[in-house]
Amino acid sequence: MAVVSWKEICLLTGLVVGCYWNSLFCGFVFDDVSAILDNKDLRPTTPLQNLFLNDFWGTPMSEERSHKSYRPLTVLTFRLNYLFSELSSSSYHLLNVVLHAVVCVLFLHFCRLLLDRSTSLIAALLFAVHPIHTEAVTGVVGRAELLSSIFLLAAFLAYTKSKGTDHSIVWTPIISTVFLVAVATLCKEQGITVIGICCIYEVFVAQGFTLPMLTYTLLQVLRGKDGFPYAVLQTLLKLIVLIISTLLLVIVRVQVIQSQLPVFTRFDNPAAISSTPTRQLTFNYLLPVNAWLLLNPSELCCDWTMGTIPLVETLLDPRNLVTVVFYGMLSLLAYQGLWYGHSAAKIIMMALSLIVLPFIPASNLFFPVGFVVAERVLYVPSMGFCVLVAHGFKLLSQRGGLKKMSWLLMGVLLTTHAVKTFNRNWDWESEYTLFTSALKVNRNNAKLWNNVGHALENQNSYERALRYFLQATRVQPDDIGAHMNVGRTYKNLNRSREAEEAYIIAKSLMPQIIPGKKYATRVAPNHLNVYINLANLIRANDSRLEEADQLYRQAISMRPDFKQAYISRGELLLKMNKPSEAKDAYLRALELDHTNADLWYNLAIVNIEMKDPSEALRNFNRALDLNPQHKLALFNSALLMQESGEAKFRPEANRRFLTYVKEEPDDANGYFNLGMLAMDANENEEAERWMREAIRLQPGFRSALFNLALLYSQSQRELDALPVLEELLRYHPEHVKGLILKGDILMNHRKDTRGAKACFERILNMDPSNVQAKHNLCVVYFEERELQRAEHCLVETLAMAPQEEYIQQHLAIVRNKMAAMSAAGQPIAPTEGGSEEEGQGVASGAGEGARKENNLRKSSPKESVSRQGHGQSKKLDAGQPDKRTKSKSTKEIKDIEKKRAAALKRLEEIERILSSD
Repeated sequence: MAVVSWKEICLLTGLVVGCYWNSLFCGFVFDDVSAILDNKDLRPTTPLQNLFLNDFWGTPMSEERSHKSYRPLTVLTFRLNYLFSELSSSSYHLLNVVLHAVVCVLFLHFCRLLLDRSTSLIAALLFAVHPIHTEAVTGVVGRAELLSSIFLLAAFLAYTKSKGTDHSIVWTPIISTVFLVAVATLCKEQGITVIGICCIYEVFVAQGFTLPMLTYTLLQVLRGKDGFPYAVLQTLLKLIVLIISTLLLVIVRVQVIQSQLPVFTRFDNPAAISSTPTRQLTFNYLLPVNAWLLLNPSELCCDWTMGTIPLVETLLDPRNLVTVVFYGMLSLLAYQGLWYGHSAAKIIMMALSLIVLPFIPASNLFFPVGFVVAERVLYVPSMGFCVLVAHGFKLLSQRGGLKKMSWLLMGVLLTTHAVKTFNRNWDWESEYTLFTSALKVNRNNAKLWNNVGHALENQNSYERALRYFLQATRVQPDDIGAHMNVGRTYKNLNRSREAEEAYIIAKSLMPQIIPGKKYATRVAPNHLNVYINLANLIRANDSRLEEADQLYRQAISMRPDFKQAYISRGELLLKMNKPSEAKDAYLRALELDHTNADLWYNLAIVNIEMKDPSEALRNFNRALDLNPQHKLALFNSALLMQESGEAKFRPEANRRFLTYVKEEPDDANGYFNLGMLAMDANENEEAERWMREAIRLQPGFRSALFNLALLYSQSQRELDALPVLEELLRYHPEHVKGLILKGDILMNHRKDTRGAKACFERILNMDPSNVQAKHNLCVVYFEERELQRAEHCLVETLAMAPQEEYIQQHLAIVRNKMAAMSAAGQPIAPTEGGSEEEGQGVASGAGEGARKENNLRKSSPKESVSRQGHGQSKKLDAGQPDKRTKSKSTKEIKDIEKKRAAALKRLEEIERILSSD
């Protein structure tokens, strides 16, 4: 094997970098979203063993909705990317470019086994720049092709060393080959096909057999005229080892997918569910379509499903001629490779093996796959194509008059391919650019119209998205997903009636239930989300809750393992005030997926509704065991600990709130609750800092403003509290407790009875039955020496709250004062100013009920789109202000006692004043 020089390696690497450097500016698009952004297996919190239990997209292999694509080593590389750069797309693209360069170098090694130095370099250069590879290199999920190709070529190169100098068998390379084949298969399934390539190499290249020679030898053995030659026995032994290894790998692979093929719909692969001969004619026609993409990659498209390639339904379809021509050319090449033993025949034979064998798993000829045409699966077959082109170039250049022309044509081909590849990379910059470029090639694919709509929807451009979704329904009227997308977009535009109509159309397209027949085998599981989406829409109307529940139950009856239906129904049952049934729904969902943190979180919410905080806390903790960064579980479990009032929970509650604000640094609620915890622990400086941060993030944050003012008041910094209260009342002029606290401070510390009176009067204008404000206004009258008015006011207050003794005592004090003044002949009227003692305080009790209770948040599914059906979490009414907790904390009780003591002290002060008069 000729050595590959450093200059050649640098040339190939430089060419790859030159063609693909702009891919570093591309994001995660198309399948990258499911494989990277939505795949929990990339997160460090997910156990490594899950990579070997789940498919390429993070779905357990045991679930029917799994695609059964088992590529744990590829996912492991994604996880390493995540470890170093999390979701920075540039690092993922960079690694893909590096891997492509490695493949090119290994391919050059491969070519050196068959071609001369210059011809092999031409083949490697053509492979490096071929535009068909943009999906495999620039699309992050194409890494499966890259990794599989590396180990496929490495396995083949190892096998070529299995023949010793004395023609004996060297077993170490064979063992290495089997190991590398297993690794290649764990990167992508087609890796196993290298065994076939090795077999062809052994028979037709290493041993130099032709088909006529093999036939003659076999006939001689069968007739008993001769035995197997020693070379043939050696070959058979090596082939037996390879075949047994292949069978073992196949058995393991079948066990991994649990003997189940994935469920695909007619939209994914229309021919797969077609009858004979449409299925056979269409699948055979797809072979020349793929060959044409290799030959002329001018019109590339990221998605060839649905109506991209119309079905070949009759023998009279003229496209059958293309199929015949393709098979004719393939047969001619195969004849040349099998019948002759010269070097050109060996080149052709190896090129055909690279083209045909790795393509068989994606050909649809033996089992259906989830696509019609996919450019990335041509990555390995293109190696054989490049070998044929390079060999043809060599033959052409050897003709004297065509040598310069052939070099010129090859230079033009390499240049145009490199430019096409570079420009094609920009199409993968975003989902919008990718799918709009695809529509330029094919406008008959409803999925492309849908995906452009999704891209616009992600930009909140709902009107434009709606136009694309509607066009998808026109292109493919029976596309359930398109009608679901229309309904969801109408909902986003607050056009509920049209949304419901669209969902009803989608629902009408669903196959009818056939008793005794498994529903999931006839429809994509995601299409069942039409029931979820329709139910989510109509349950906004409280009079239609039962109707929504019926839809959830219908989805469950169609698919008893439809986890999302249980989740959504559980939330609805909570809304219907049926917590016990909601609990049963969530427990059923947990039977299907006990590792789902959102389900444990939702169950905790049910426990809270059922007044079982201890069980709620346990379930919150289970959610956090599964996902330590579960933001809602962090927040609400910490809130539950805080509300318990138990000091032993404070450190852990504080830690969880700190983790929450690290995950959600812009959510003021997290900082507010840290402030409340600090107040509970009498850490006033910390409390002030957290409250200030909450107010900075959310100006006008009602509870934070009030509690900060209360903190200042309790820290003898009443004058610092006034600006905070002014800000509070500017945003919330009807904040009763804020007005009471402000009146208290104005009376006791500013001696501003007029300002205090305005505060209390404003409360009474809003709520004439507010006893606290009414009583404090009476005290203001007393402070202003308007005794008759104070008496009248206290009489009215006592009528409002006849059980309150302190009002009765105050009324008695005022009447005694009036009697004493009458007896002394003093006028019962206000005097200018008042004594120092008479202005010392109002027992306002503003601190009572000051604590805030954030509403707990529930996990609720986003309305499902056609390409996703997983439940997600959202906040519900977070941060409603000033709700009183049902169980007061120890600090609250102490604050109330302080206020009561202040009120008694005020009574004593008034009595002392009267007695001194």
